[in-house]
Amino acid sequence: MDIYDKLSNPVALIIFLLTLFLPVFIGFLTLGKTKTQSDFFIGGRAMNKFVVALSAVSSGRSSWLVLGVSGMAYTLGTGAVWAIVGYITAEMFQFVYIGRKLRIETENLKSLTLLDYFESKFNDKKHLIRITGSLIITIFITAYVAAQFNAGAKSLSTALDIPILISLAISGFLVLLYMVLGGYIAVAYNDVVRAVILILGLVIFPAYGLIRIGGFKLMLQALAQLNPALIDPFSLSVGAIIGFLGIGLGSPGQPHIVVRYMSIDDPEKLRFSAVIGTIWNVVLGWGAVFIGLLGRIMVPAVGSLPDKDPEMIYLVLSSDYFGPVLYGLIIGGIFAAILSTADSQLLVVSSTFVRDVYEKIIKKGSGIVESQRLKLSRLVVILSGLLALVVAYLAQEMVFWLVLFAWGGLGASFGTALIFTLYWKKTNKYGIVFGMVTGTLVTIFWKLFLTDPTGIYELIPAFICSSLAIIACGLVSTDAKKRKIENGECKNQVS
Repeated sequence: MDIYDKLSNPVALIIFLLTLFLPVFIGFLTLGKTKTQSDFFIGGRAMNKFVVALSAVSSGRSSWLVLGVSGMAYTLGTGAVWAIVGYITAEMFQFVYIGRKLRIETENLKSLTLLDYFESKFNDKKHLIRITGSLIITIFITAYVAAQFNAGAKSLSTALDIPILISLAISGFLVLLYMVLGGYIAVAYNDVVRAVILILGLVIFPAYGLIRIGGFKLMLQALAQLNPALIDPFSLSVGAIIGFLGIGLGSPGQPHIVVRYMSIDDPEKLRFSAVIGTIWNVVLGWGAVFIGLLGRIMVPAVGSLPDKDPEMIYLVLSSDYFGPVLYGLIIGGIFAAILSTADSQLLVVSSTFVRDVYEKIIKKGSGIVESQRLKLSRLVVILSGLLALVVAYLAQEMVFWLVLFAWGGLGASFGTALIFTLYWKKTNKYGIVFGMVTGTLVTIFWKLFLTDPTGIYELIPAFICSSLAIIACGLVSTDAKKRKIENGECKNQVS
């Protein structure tokens, strides 16, 4: 049955719509738990270890995993596995070695955001870090949210055969409604529900496909007959493999992921979260790869796919394999994966403006009652969501360009800053500022002028250059301090 007609079945349509509106129901359930700004942004640092594990994974895996990786596996074969190895490895260590220290230090410094943490850590009274970081977040997170809204609208438009403008409006309305109701708590619990739904799409789906095709061995034989390179993960160039592995460098710099570590009730429990999160990452990643491989066997010619788009293979196979109930859930799962990233990023935008700009800079020294903070946080979520919808509508053909661009920019600007702050004692506020700026500028320049001729993902050179900027500032500052001591001129210095 054609994917455009499948949801005309009343049962499939009802299941799909229930999946869409389930987050709103959860938002109402969590409404009474969101009473303070801390609750709205980081769940009051009282989140369960299991919730944190699944939420961290779900918020980091968007349409890029469900549609992008499956489409990549359809095109490249087993070589697509390198696209998931990098971030799985990075996030496995991230839970324990970054998450645990960050959770402890942010509580000690009473920090609700990454910029809060950096400013308090380095006693940055002139707000250099906060202002610089806020501008960078505005650039990359707005692009990221717009990309997620766009991808969600496209899947909804395809599934229901409705205009893209209407599907964009529906996507935005659903996300903003439950976010305004429950904030971070609603987002985190929705991430858990979405992770469970994705079992169907990325676990049961490929498992059923393997059984149907006769097993793993027969799948490899069928792929080898089509093209031997499809079963060789090393058929890709060295540059392509390095580029895929480099995707993992972006994980420490994603504010919507690291905030999960800050929200857990006990930092020691992040070891458990690391195990659960890593298992979940592996299962979902391999599921997406297997769907692409199965799809290549079932539909060998890309010209047979809707719009000749390899990323449509997920929709095509699910339509062929399943009845109305499971199909409705699986298509809802695509939408769920997309929104689980968009809502988390909107919280980052809201916390950046309300906490980092309005409260700490514009209204510095003025008392703001808790109810006003919460009200303003909700208002900013709405306004930033509307802005992202406008950008999404204007950039409909740039979904995955925006995703990789934003992921790389955030990874190079905030990832390096966070790692060096936690683990290098010579790091100072000037290094953090110059590292952020360097990472941002190299990401933009490389993306515009050097990605195509070099074939190297912009995150890799940007991450390296940002790290060098932080190290250079740290060493220069240390040398200058030594000279002052030797000359007897040392004064109290804020690093």
